[in-house]
Amino acid sequence: MNEIPKTRWEQAETGGYAERFARLIDEGADVVGEARLADVLVRRGATILDAGAGMGRIGAELQRRGHTVVAAEKDPVLVADAATRYPDLPMVETDLLALTPALLRERDLPDAFDLVVLVGNVIVLAAPDTEQRLLLGLRDLLAPEGRILVGFHPVNGHGAARAYPFEEFAADAEAVGLVVQHRFGTYELHPPAEDYVVAVLSRR
Repeated sequence: MNEIPKTRWEQAETGGYAERFARLIDEGADVVGEARLADVLVRRGATILDAGAGMGRIGAELQRRGHTVVAAEKDPVLVADAATRYPDLPMVETDLLALTPALLRERDLPDAFDLVVLVGNVIVLAAPDTEQRLLLGLRDLLAPEGRILVGFHPVNGHGAARAYPFEEFAADAEAVGLVVQHRFGTYELHPPAEDYVVAVLSRR
């Protein structure tokens, strides 16, 4: 069995994340911009994986919009928060490197997805040197025409995050049989930017 190394998120001081987003939600802040873009990338009633779901804010919004959603998150504090705030959101507590079709079938959950949502800097907080492994595993969870929506700060992100230039990210995607269909600078589809990457990947 492949070893599952600790993510950069686990190695960092991440206290206060859930409380901060809970406060923003309670205050009515817009915290679902990623979900709006995800929603238009798929047909109505699509099957979506929220990978690295955190407290479930994006997955729950996509579920509210009529999609079949599975959320996956490793941090037990965030999983517990999601269970309280979004009790109807199916949540698998797992490292993304261990998320396989077999594991999902064991839970009686979908094992192929029209869209995988990998936003919120999840990829730059993955364990060191596992980016290709992560992308490969998510590729294997795609339905035949499925795609992956990725969002991250390539520089100056969370204190624990790695610098991940777009060119390196695109090369890692290419190495595991994915291609960048689209690249933007925001979830509102502004032109590509240096400080944020929004990318849509598909199988090559």
